[in-house]
Amino acid sequence: MGSRKEWALIVSLLLGAILVPINSTMIAVALSSISNTYDESLASITWVVTVYLIVMAVTQPIAGKLGDMYGNKTMYLWGVGLFLIASLGCALSPSLLLLNIFRALQAVGGALLTPNSIAIIRHVVSEKRLPKVFGFFGLGAGLGAALGPFIGSILIDSFSWHSIFWVNIPFLAIALFTAMTMFPKYKEKKSDAPLDIIGSALLAVSIISIILLTKNAESWGYLIYGLLILLFVPLFFRWELRTKHPVIDLSLFKNSTFTNANLSVMLSNLMMYAVLLIMPLFMTSQFGLETSKSGMALSVFSIFMSASNWVGAQLHNKWGARKVIFLSFAMMAGANILFLLLSQSHSIVFLMVSLILGGLASGVGLTSMQVSSLSTVDAGMSGTASGIFSTFRYFGSITSSALIGLISGFHILFIILIGVSVIGIFVSLGIKPAETASVQKNSA
Repeated sequence: MGSRKEWALIVSLLLGAILVPINSTMIAVALSSISNTYDESLASITWVVTVYLIVMAVTQPIAGKLGDMYGNKTMYLWGVGLFLIASLGCALSPSLLLLNIFRALQAVGGALLTPNSIAIIRHVVSEKRLPKVFGFFGLGAGLGAALGPFIGSILIDSFSWHSIFWVNIPFLAIALFTAMTMFPKYKEKKSDAPLDIIGSALLAVSIISIILLTKNAESWGYLIYGLLILLFVPLFFRWELRTKHPVIDLSLFKNSTFTNANLSVMLSNLMMYAVLLIMPLFMTSQFGLETSKSGMALSVFSIFMSASNWVGAQLHNKWGARKVIFLSFAMMAGANILFLLLSQSHSIVFLMVSLILGGLASGVGLTSMQVSSLSTVDAGMSGTASGIFSTFRYFGSITSSALIGLISGFHILFIILIGVSVIGIFVSLGIKPAETASVQKNSA
């Protein structure tokens, strides 16, 4: 494929994929306005966020598997189409119930297009150029997540909360049109295996129980969700190990590079979300910053994270995945130590240096983690591998949210994050360049 056509494809895919993280973060600034519109409590309104998280986490691995079965391009088109219809439904919803239903449908669309857009890139881009393309892709998606609240606040102030959904329509229409008319033809190795419905159901119940446990505030909830986890998680693994066509092929985890790449992104996302969730409160209570100023300071973290994603893609080809991921966790350890010392410093300059280092650390290894995960599987399983990778990212976010809910005190949290960084350093050593290279040759 020519360079121009290749980049046209990447931009087209990014138009669809970038809206998934934007809609994940943009909704946060609209909760108060939505609450006023429907005359519902903020506790009820937060389900608009929770249902999106649950459905995205549950459907990512299934969506990737469907892409391998019916074609990644087909599933990507379905994803964009569903996201478009759901955005229209969200904008026009006359009740909170319908808004939640359309948010769930939006998440299904997002889950379909995210792993399958990555799989399409794997199919049409050469192995040599893959890190640079993923770096560009990660830069765009990262900026989308970072700018989501900013874009949302401008739209809500200028129009209403409905506009955060209306704005999706033209971009999704362009993404759908370009995907149908400009995408190159390429040979996909489709799987003829049936969808593992029982495994999918067991996985869904397991993930939903884990998420609801982390968001529970009642003692009876801990008991019920804990029992569901103890029952369904072992059942899921037992079924997947015995069934002929599992929704998640657990044999993939026999490859140490695949396993450690996914563990790396889970640990990385855990620390990244912990910073995004706890630092606004930390800056307000310890530095006396207003909410708007703490938000601006946190945007520095997000911007440097997005930029370092692109830098990490350049380093990947020079250093290899293991060194880049090792560097990422080493920098995270340094950033977490600085966060721990912040409460004694109370220096704005020290705060900004800590956030910049944390942002650089969070972004620099992401491309290497994704390339390492994908390069160890056959191209025909790219959708499945991308779905698993996305699920591990969500588990990192879920674990982070649970940690913050359980732990009182900034010091304890930052000490735990230092420990997570050290674990990440050891996990990075499990990325084997020689093993990755041999698999790439076999799948080329």
